[in-house]
Order: sequence, then structure tokens, then C-alpha cells
Amino acid sequence: MQGRILVSLLLAAVALASTATAARIKDLVLVEGGRDNQLVGYGLVIGLSGDGDSSTSFYTVQSIANALQRFGINVAPSLVKSKNVAAVMITADIPAFLKPGQRIDVTVSSVGDAKSLQGGVLLQTPLVGGDDQVYAVAQGPVAVGGFLGGEGGEGGATVQKNHPTVGMIAGGAIVERAIPMQIVADGEMRLLLLNPDFSSAARMAEAINVAYPDSALAADSSTVRVRVPEVFDGREVDFIAALGRIDVVPDIPARIIINERTGTIVATSSVRISTVAVSHGALTITISSSLAASQPGAFSPGQTTVLPSTNTEVTEVQGGFRVIDDYPSIEEVTSALNAMGVSTREMMSIFQSMKRAGALQAELIIN
Repeated sequence: MQGRILVSLLLAAVALASTATAARIKDLVLVEGGRDNQLVGYGLVIGLSGDGDSSTSFYTVQSIANALQRFGINVAPSLVKSKNVAAVMITADIPAFLKPGQRIDVTVSSVGDAKSLQGGVLLQTPLVGGDDQVYAVAQGPVAVGGFLGGEGGEGGATVQKNHPTVGMIAGGAIVERAIPMQIVADGEMRLLLLNPDFSSAARMAEAINVAYPDSALAADSSTVRVRVPEVFDGREVDFIAALGRIDVVPDIPARIIINERTGTIVATSSVRISTVAVSHGALTITISSSLAASQPGAFSPGQTTVLPSTNTEVTEVQGGFRVIDDYPSIEEVTSALNAMGVSTREMMSIFQSMKRAGALQAELIIN
């Protein structure tokens, strides 16, 4: 039954894919020089009402003392209590072309032994890039998508939902420095394919040349070089917007992805199978144990005895070879396997065996 449901889903996905094969260039590429950059920082979250780091987290205690010293309060670290404070790392991605004053989201993660960040407020924290330059400053209340409660209840039971030691501040960082970006060099820009493929790169260059003759060249599987036409000189943004609206049919490689943990199979429409014979059968062994009481006769000196009983049952489904012919589409492949009545787990094993036999003309990825 599970196998039939999965096959139905596969067929539906393939049917949808066949009706929407073209995609806009803006959804397939990234303009070189216009990428995101990563930022990171170390800070303190305060106001945790006893859920913060313990006194054994010496870096938290020292950080509190250092923070107080900035405001002219000198206190020995040995006198600092950290139960309401947590040391955290702040991470963020800063998109291209953001200017000072704009805001970005940040993720706050505990690095100590704090129990929860719920209700905490992040103190002002500088965020640096890979060049150790400060590009943003983060601060604000932390939103946690979980909780920890019930500790100390009957039997010491606790209730936890999601991860209360990781939170987020929407728009919690203000950009202080713009990251230099250059998308056009010597009148040329480069489009980087999100899914590198030689056929897709060639088709993209061809589609661009139809709209703007002799302006695009596929350099390799992941790069398309585009020369900015003279009519767009000084208006590169308009040219990029025009390129993004061009439709291209990307080439999808033959690929089957199997996730054995969740029992999920995803196959692309270009999967092909050569003629192969498949035998499918199943062997089930059921062992059940039960206890029975043996009662002695009336007025006899015997005692009641508990006797274990074991019952073993073997069920084998007789298998037989079934020839799967050359199929030109994934729809017919899945229909043939569905006709064999296999489950999802069994279908995974069949695909792996087909790959070893050389009959599966597709890349097999097992997660």
C-alpha cells in the first residue's frame, strides 16, 4: 500500500514537471559579485530569570565583568552571578547591495550551559565578516520557537519543545557598513548557475543570444558570460532585470534520491531503465511467547507451575521473475514496479540492485 501511494506521488510530480518545464533566468542563476556574505559575533543575552549559564562558565562571568566595565562599573569576576545571563554566538547573512541603516535578521545560539533563552534580550553586539571588519550591530529581544518547563515536578520530569537555546531576532541587526560589490567588469558580467550543467548553460546562452545577439557565451557548466549591449551602457540594472525575464528550459540529469531514514524516493523525469528481470519475494518469521499455568490435582502435594510456551510461524511469499522492458519514461518505470506490489522499502532495494546490475541509467543517491 505504501509503495502504491509513493508511486502515485511520483507520477503526480512528474506530471506537474512536464507542464512547467521552462524557468526564468533569474530563478536559475546568481550574478557574480552580488552574493550574500556571512557575519558572526559574540555577545550576552540578559534577563533569563535563572535559566542562564552556571558559574562554571568562566567566559560568561568574565564577559559580564567586561560589559559592566564599559559603563564605569569595576567588579571582580569572582563576585559576578551569571544565572540570569547567557553567552551566545550571533550569526547572520547580509545580502548584496545593502546600505547602512537597513536591517537584517540574526540567529542567536547559546554557547554555554544555559537552559533557555526565552524572554532574554541581546545586548549590543558587533557582527564581523571574514575580514574582521564590523558590518552590522545586533541588539534586541530574542524570540525562541520552543520552551522548557516542568523542571522539578513530580519525579523530576521536564517538558521541552524544539530547542529553547536557539532564537532569532527579526530585523535585529542594523547594517553599519556596505560591502563593496562589482557585478560588471570591462563591460561583461557572469551568470553563475545554481545547478551547474553543460546543457543548461548552453541553452541559457542560446536564449540570451536570441534576445541580444552575440552577447552571451557558455564558459563552462556553471558560468555564462554576458556582454552588456551598448544600448544598456550605464543601465546595467535594467539589463539584468531584462535577462531575468528570459525563459530557459534547464536540463535535468537522471537521478534517483533515496532517504532510507524517512522512506522517501524522489526521481527525475529523465530516469531510464534497460531490460532487466526482477524476482520479488518475502520471508516472514513470527515468534510468539506465552505463559500457561499448570494446576496440581485436588488434595495433591503438588504446586502450581508456570510453563512458558513458544510458537514459531514461517510465512514465505513465493517470488517469480518479472521482465521489465526498456521504458522511455519514469511513469512507466514506476507503474511496472507498482504492478509487482512492492512496498517503499522493497522499491529502494530494487533500485539499488538495478544500479549494481547496470540496468538503471541514472545517478543513485542514498541519504
